[in-house]
Amino acid sequence: MKKIQTLLLGLYVSLFLVACMGDDNTYAMIETDYGNMKVLLYNETPKHKENFIKLANEGFFDDLLFHRVINGFMLQGGDPESRNAPAGKMLGGGGPGYLIDAEIGSPHFKGALAAARTGQGNPEKKSSGSQFYVVQGSVQTDAQLDNMERFKKIKYTPAQRALYKEIGGRPDLDQEYTVFGEVVEGLDVIDKIAVVPTAPGDRPTQDVKMKVRIL
Repeated sequence: MKKIQTLLLGLYVSLFLVACMGDDNTYAMIETDYGNMKVLLYNETPKHKENFIKLANEGFFDDLLFHRVINGFMLQGGDPESRNAPAGKMLGGGGPGYLIDAEIGSPHFKGALAAARTGQGNPEKKSSGSQFYVVQGSVQTDAQLDNMERFKKIKYTPAQRALYKEIGGRPDLDQEYTVFGEVVEGLDVIDKIAVVPTAPGDRPTQDVKMKVRIL
């Protein structure tokens, strides 16, 4: 009995110390009329993390639009030209005037926060300075993941395969774009926004505005 009590006491002390220490993670809240998405910013992508925090604290993202929404794919925003953009205006070409070096590594599970980029004339796969997308994707099968591994010459861990099969994502984007965070609360908001009516060019017919703040 004493041994069990000692073990329990040790467990309680450990849990208390962990709670007191907290963590060094940084979270952001992406607020929309469809709900909020709480996002964990990855420490493994420090350039993208620092840039996102800087822009958010400056209010750069406030009242920008999710200007490109494709059901089953993703939600894209962060174009400064989308603020107060009139209906019908083509969007997606704006930014803060600089690019970010690629920090490619994490997979594109549903809820992944990733940096958009231009595909042509960008062999280094540098990211847009402000435009980002949130992955919706679809549930994957083992056969699909096997094909992707052969095509991309990569290998998913058992845990990564399990996530792709459980919540889905877009493995075809892996090793192409920098994923620098993930939605930890509000995955349902992605689905709500993904089904809004869109015009040619994938811009929602009713503006989907955002506000971003660092927690």
